[in-house]
Amino acid sequence: MNQFAVSRRLLMKGTGLLLASTALPRLAMAQDVPSGGRLIVAADSEPKNLNPAIVASNGVFFVASKVIEPLAEASFEGEDGLQPRLATSWEGSDDGRSVTFKLREGVTWHDGKPFTSADVAFSALNIWKPLQNLGRIVFANLEAVDMPDETTAVFRFSKPTPLQLIRNALPVVSSVVPKHLYEGTDIATNPANVKLVGTGPFKFAEYKPGEYYRLERNTDYWGEGEPKLDEVIFRVLPDRAAAGSALEAEEIHLAAFSAVPLTDLDRISKVPGIKVISKGYEALTYQLVVEINHRRKELADLKVRQAIAHAIDKQFVVDTIFLGYAAASTGPVPKNAPEFYAADVPAYDFDIAKANALLDEAGYPKTGDGARFSLKLRPAPYFNETRQFGDYLRQALAAIGIDAQLVNADSAAHQKAVYTDHDFDLAVAPPVFRGDPAISTTILVQSGIPAGVPFSNQGGYANAELDAIIGKAAETVDATARTKLYNEFQRLVATDLPLINVAEWGFITVARDTVLNVSNNPRWAVSNWADTALQS
Repeated sequence: MNQFAVSRRLLMKGTGLLLASTALPRLAMAQDVPSGGRLIVAADSEPKNLNPAIVASNGVFFVASKVIEPLAEASFEGEDGLQPRLATSWEGSDDGRSVTFKLREGVTWHDGKPFTSADVAFSALNIWKPLQNLGRIVFANLEAVDMPDETTAVFRFSKPTPLQLIRNALPVVSSVVPKHLYEGTDIATNPANVKLVGTGPFKFAEYKPGEYYRLERNTDYWGEGEPKLDEVIFRVLPDRAAAGSALEAEEIHLAAFSAVPLTDLDRISKVPGIKVISKGYEALTYQLVVEINHRRKELADLKVRQAIAHAIDKQFVVDTIFLGYAAASTGPVPKNAPEFYAADVPAYDFDIAKANALLDEAGYPKTGDGARFSLKLRPAPYFNETRQFGDYLRQALAAIGIDAQLVNADSAAHQKAVYTDHDFDLAVAPPVFRGDPAISTTILVQSGIPAGVPFSNQGGYANAELDAIIGKAAETVDATARTKLYNEFQRLVATDLPLINVAEWGFITVARDTVLNVSNNPRWAVSNWADTALQS
């Protein structure tokens, strides 16, 4: 996940709010900020597995990224949009069959053991490739990791693997865990998945279910003068409204990932001592999509899918559901990813008359009660916005004679119904674009994905031409040629509509103005916070 420059921001609108530009004066350099203090942060979930080497997700990274480090992190200024972490450099071979990482010297694990290339090799071969939700895609063809010395790891691939992909993926897929704590154990049930041991600026100190996670300063951290904070407390506040109240009462210092509801932002931005910041999520673009079960006869018809696309007023969704903190989508790659984004794709303007005409042409006339057919609609329960869009979509479909029956469920039941049982006709999902189409994007439309894989193509869609493009891009080493393939990928998805991309959005951070060095990289909320500080 790289090439994240400031120009890649998702430009979000908001009246009367302090946005990214107004937060910039607070982003002091690390050496200019004070040390010490306890930062208290709102957390809205408690992942059962906190090991980001296994579960590469924002809910896990939010806590774990301060403890366990990747080989590189996303950066606004760094070369290739990356800042070195456990790796200081990376170089790919001309044939795409190897990548050599030079590792940071003098790093120790929190239990005092030395960090070496053996830890990287073990993590890659035993966890990232076989177990991690995203790493199994990126490292599908990884066959060996050579260790010529303790600070060099050479990844060897059985097929050409683009360095562009590896670089883009490093922040999200390369969290390194200690070999000496995992080797010879059942990795999935290892206690270190919860009581983390890493190399990061903070040590995992305590977890009290339902209440908090507590991290404490790593006094032996390799970063000179870091971390600035003595402690970070993640206070469990699943109720979003509670986060705003806690900020106003000065019980917490910061709420990330839009933990404060969008509807409260205008008011809370006017509270003295509170800042509202949209910067820092550029590498975590969420996409609002309508997943389609192509096993359903009506939905297997392109005209029906086109009709549904024309029935959705994307600008209304942006303005009303996201209150302007989003942008309308054109396809599977967001606009704030110019390395891959293609604008010249088919568009589906909001047009009820055209939608009705397409359904008539498809052979689904309205009956006496005005309905054409019924569908089962499952909105993802993860965000207020996905649930609200489910309500909107039901109304939008009613306007063209499709009776959508809403089925709401909790996260576990929703995932099982959609991704294992295929018990849906339409579903609302919020996949994340992570800087490269090969990471969590192509899987949404590629055929042959086994049942039970979340956030994947479980709608039964199959397109040999699209699969061929995805497969070719996975082995195309030349970055320019690979980008052209993904441009064609976008055009084909927008033409055939295996799913419907509606909107793309980032998140909002709300913080007391005593918190310094906020949102200074494109994955800030899930980065290590080594230079984050508190002004007394």
